[in-house]
Amino acid sequence: MYRQGDVLIMPLNESAVPDSAAHAPSVARDARGRLVLALGEVTGHAHAVQGPGRLIREAGATGPMLLHLPEGGRVVHEEHAAIGLPKGWYRVVRQREYVPGSVRIVAD
Repeated sequence: MYRQGDVLIMPLNESAVPDSAAHAPSVARDARGRLVLALGEVTGHAHAVQGPGRLIREAGATGPMLLHLPEGGRVVHEEHAAIGLPKGWYRVVRQREYVPGSVRIVAD
C-alpha cells in the first residue's frame, strides 16, 4: 500500500479488477498531462500520476478509482515526496471525514 497525504493507493491482483474496467471511460488528464487523483481545493496542488496509464472512476463522484499503470509511474505532489509505483492495477481511495449528519472527502 502507498499513501500520499489523504490519498491511499492499494495494489490489486489482476483477478480483482472488475470486468467493467476494460470498457469504462477514463478520467481525462489535466492540462499538464497528469492523471489527477486528488486536487487541493484551497491550494490548487494535486496528487497526480505521471506516466502512461488510465484512471477510471468507480460508482459515484466520490467513490474509489481504479488506476492502471502498464509501465509503472510516479505519484507527485507539490508538498510531498514523489512515490514510485510498479506496473499494475491499483485502487485509489480518498480519505474521508465525519461531520455531523454526513461523511465527506477530506478537503485540502
